[in-house]
Amino acid sequence: MLSWFDPAYTAAVQRFVFPLHERLKGHSTFRILRQMQNDEWLSPLDLRRLQERRLRAFISNAFQSVPYYRDLRLKLGLKGDSIRTVDDLGSLPLLDKTIIRDRLADLRSANAKRIHKFSTGGSTGSPLTFYLGPTRISSDVAGRWRAEGWWGVGLGDRECVIWGSPLELTKQDRFRDLRDRILRTKLMSAFEMSPAVMDSYLDEMEHRGCTRVFGYPSSIALLCEHARRQRRDLSKLGVKVVFVTAEYLWDHWRQTISETFQCPVANGYGGRDSGFIAHECPAGGMHITADRLIVEIVDDSGRPLDPGQLGEIVVIHLDTPEMPFIRYRTGDTGALSPTPCSCGRGLPLLDRVEGRKTDFIVAPDGRVMHGLSLIYVLRKIDGIETFRITQKALSEFQVDLVTNKQFARESEGEIRREFELRLRAPVEVRIGYPPALAVAGSGKFRYVISELGEQNIALGNLSN
Repeated sequence: MLSWFDPAYTAAVQRFVFPLHERLKGHSTFRILRQMQNDEWLSPLDLRRLQERRLRAFISNAFQSVPYYRDLRLKLGLKGDSIRTVDDLGSLPLLDKTIIRDRLADLRSANAKRIHKFSTGGSTGSPLTFYLGPTRISSDVAGRWRAEGWWGVGLGDRECVIWGSPLELTKQDRFRDLRDRILRTKLMSAFEMSPAVMDSYLDEMEHRGCTRVFGYPSSIALLCEHARRQRRDLSKLGVKVVFVTAEYLWDHWRQTISETFQCPVANGYGGRDSGFIAHECPAGGMHITADRLIVEIVDDSGRPLDPGQLGEIVVIHLDTPEMPFIRYRTGDTGALSPTPCSCGRGLPLLDRVEGRKTDFIVAPDGRVMHGLSLIYVLRKIDGIETFRITQKALSEFQVDLVTNKQFARESEGEIRREFELRLRAPVEVRIGYPPALAVAGSGKFRYVISELGEQNIALGNLSN
């Protein structure tokens, strides 16, 4: 029998257990992973040829089987083979969240099978619903595995995941729990980070061991700060690398995490809607998953910008035949790098990514909670187009909603009940209906704002 800590266990999971799991789910993860591990070493020219060969097939399928793109082709007077290279993409308009909401059914391919409905976490204040099929899901999982392999870790290595969503945290059935046990993955909620909860996380990590950590950088940094105050030495855990994603990685968060675990921090960029866009390698390059996606940086008019110029990040995920995302506006800003990475991989680089940030909020009893814990309350209510949650005091919140005709004022009661349920205390929730919500001075939209003071929250100085 294989020991739980024997390296042979990891090998068995990678070679036998998870491949069987993926086959039973109808996924092609391992086939795509093998392709990706080969394609990352292609020269930039060969990679461009591969990319455009896949682009032509992808666009042709969309024009034939997707009602929205079939109508668009006729409207623009395009032929089936009009889009042959990346340079031809300017013939197509950008795809944004409004179009997806309005034309959701028309964006599904007539050939789509085994698709599932997904939603974003609402990081823009405007949650988005869309469909994903097995091709896209397999591609994103393979992309993560490839990137983790760059750092010498992989599937089956002991992992602590500091994350959270209604799916992962409230629907843990027996099969999911068994799968995580087999894969040696421990999920820890990032929604509640009180001192007592963080103590339990640290106890768990020390008890079971941990080779890699994955999650929100803000939550991991908060855990590291707590460990330091408790004089707990996390360098003894033997963590090889900490993978972070879903938020902007501030330099002080990277430093705190790296110094606490005594290991590198690897940044990842992407989303459920846009896919696995880019990941950092040990040489420091933020490699774009260019063998499966096309990334453009565009100006306000949708015109592509040259490497080094800052603009909006727009993507085409070539593994979304079931619901094509073509020139999809991520809402984030970034720039392409004009130079290759010193690691030798042909995958191009993002020079910088200036994504959105998530704030913490604090419950009346002093628990520090991830901002997404309240985002999900609003995400499930119909008719809310965008929103902003502002914490004015420990028990006082302002919720500003921009709504449409599908919104029912009776939902106000549900919002207040859900806030109190998650905050575990009576709170005052004032709800306003402005015609629009302004962006911050930086040009970014902040969907959760705490006026309690960032340093107080970060250092845990607020208590009951």
